Amino acid sequence: MTLVIRERRHKQALRLSLPKTPSNPSHSDFPNQIHVPAVLSSPSSHVDSSPGIIKDLSDLKKLSVLGHGNGGTVYKVYHKNTRSFYALKVLRLNENGLGIRQPATLEAEILKRVDSPYIVRCHAVFDSGNCNNDGDNGGDISFVMEYMEGGSLHDVLREHHRLSEEVISVLAWRVLEGLQYLHGMNIVHRDIKPSNLLVNDRLEVKIADFGVSHVVEGRFEGNDYDAGTCAYMSPERVDPERWGGENANEFAGDVWSMGVVMLECLLGCFPLIGPGQRPDWATLICAICFGEKLEMPEKASPEFQNFVRRCLEKNWRKRATVLELLHHPFVTRKNCCSSDKELGDYVLGGR
Repeated sequence: MTLVIRERRHKQALRLSLPKTPSNPSHSDFPNQIHVPAVLSSPSSHVDSSPGIIKDLSDLKKLSVLGHGNGGTVYKVYHKNTRSFYALKVLRLNENGLGIRQPATLEAEILKRVDSPYIVRCHAVFDSGNCNNDGDNGGDISFVMEYMEGGSLHDVLREHHRLSEEVISVLAWRVLEGLQYLHGMNIVHRDIKPSNLLVNDRLEVKIADFGVSHVVEGRFEGNDYDAGTCAYMSPERVDPERWGGENANEFAGDVWSMGVVMLECLLGCFPLIGPGQRPDWATLICAICFGEKLEMPEKASPEFQNFVRRCLEKNWRKRATVLELLHHPFVTRKNCCSSDKELGDYVLGGR
């Protein structure tokens, strides 16, 4: 099925030139601030000089649907000129208008700035709405993304239920490297969860989906507390009054989310509620904000238990930083060769 294209004026590309990783990004808790505009410039102002540039949506052929969610659909597509595969994320704006366009344009601005082996790469953005002359906020925004052949960590867990500590150590290291890069650019992801951690054919795990991400420019914005997925939110985001969310270090929320994910990988199920409990809003609030001391699997190593406890410290002031966790024994003990092979068995085995 080929991709349906509107009139020529509706398919101009926002061709993004992705900068190199800063040579010395700040690793402090509050690095030097950067400014990301809330809206995109004109489509012609972004030029991607990389090989195999995707100049037009008509060059892409839809092959299958990879997923749905947040007002959009993700497709596996084939680029006819380069014979390469990509993931095409299409956000439908006709019904949602400005409510979707503002975060989508901010997501595009963030993707334009990031270039890291730990982040899923964006190759181009096509915005039909910017070329819409009828004055409404309709149209689509389409992101042409790196195709991750292994699917998501959510897919891996659904297939294999649990991962070994050796594999989790490598996963944690890659996610931490990605967060260190993002936080060094003042970008808070705010939605770290298994479905947003993708795996490619080289068994590399990368962070994806910046739809609710935030650029730190000062004081926490109270109207953004509920952005993201509740189950993976930190206490200061779920109950800012009790846990000091108004003055919180926003980067600490990503650390909490990653800790929940790593514990989920070992247990094979969401870790903060008991078996049979429904993950509704009230149950999650109680578990995240008022839950008793975290129960750890008996077979978990002391290093793993300490790593997770440092991530899931309810008081964000006492929670470990990304830099601290990168030097944690659980992460530094990893054996990349054997762990990568084992991760390959998880991702590719039985498929």
